[in-house]
Amino acid sequence: MSEKTIQLVEAVPSALHGARLDAALTDMLGDFSRGLVQKWIKEGGVCLNGQVCTKPKTRVSTGDVVELNGTFEVQGDWQPEDICVPVLYEDEQLIVVNKPVGLVVHPGNGHWQDTMINGLLARYPELAQLPRAGVVHRLDKDTSGVLVVARDPRAHASLVAQLQERAFARTYLAIVNEVPIGGGTVDAPIGRHPIHRTRMSVVEGGKEAVTHYKVKEKFRRHALLEVKLETGRTHQIRVHMSHIGHPLVGDGLYGGRPKLPQSPSETLVEAIRGFRRQALHAAVLGLSHPVTGQWMQWQAPVPDDMAHLLDVLREDKERSSDPLD
Repeated sequence: MSEKTIQLVEAVPSALHGARLDAALTDMLGDFSRGLVQKWIKEGGVCLNGQVCTKPKTRVSTGDVVELNGTFEVQGDWQPEDICVPVLYEDEQLIVVNKPVGLVVHPGNGHWQDTMINGLLARYPELAQLPRAGVVHRLDKDTSGVLVVARDPRAHASLVAQLQERAFARTYLAIVNEVPIGGGTVDAPIGRHPIHRTRMSVVEGGKEAVTHYKVKEKFRRHALLEVKLETGRTHQIRVHMSHIGHPLVGDGLYGGRPKLPQSPSETLVEAIRGFRRQALHAAVLGLSHPVTGQWMQWQAPVPDDMAHLLDVLREDKERSSDPLD
């Protein structure tokens, strides 16, 4: 067991106007329990507009300045490891990476080594002083693409606030089963599946979840979609696409079993049946720089396995005389 320090000086965003201090600070931090935040407040570790505030239920307003000096215990330190993590951009506040397929973002239950953060800690040891080593959003193990990591407390607080205000611009590419008629929006709440607790599902009373999508390319029984997130729930794209009858290719957890058009080529059969992960790639990430406020945007190239699958789907469409619509 070891102890670390967390410091924060941040203005309350408009999305948290009228919230309790403990609830607002929990949201602003992103990675600490409300119980721990309440403990910090009661112990005098939190100031509101320059005055110590020891009442968790105090209401906050947009623009109120919250200052935190707290300590927290961790169950052993995350260790640096020699793991290659492609970096798209870095400065003193940010690290933007292109997360490879098959790489877990950070250590957790049952997976304490061989993660993206273990690799980044070897190159950026200062991350060890931040909550979750600077991670503010995640990608599933088998989803590739752009991901940002904060390098200091100010950047961490800014990125968390931008996520809360839905100011991140996130664009994904997904290959789905069956061909949608056109684009659209899925506005359906997501929560834990009532029976299969390792899965998420569209459920009444779940958290708000909004996904926008459009068809970029049609194939005979599949389509390439451009997907944009308004919210960021666990497995959101996978759940929403399955919910509307277009599960992602390779996503066995959410119904993406192999689908084939009539008279497929052997190459297509092998490509579809051999695709063993959800066909999802975080292609573009945009955000405001935590210090300069400048809008910045990064793009990650489509990984080889998805690029190959797209090539095979295009070849199948060209060789077939079946109508597309």
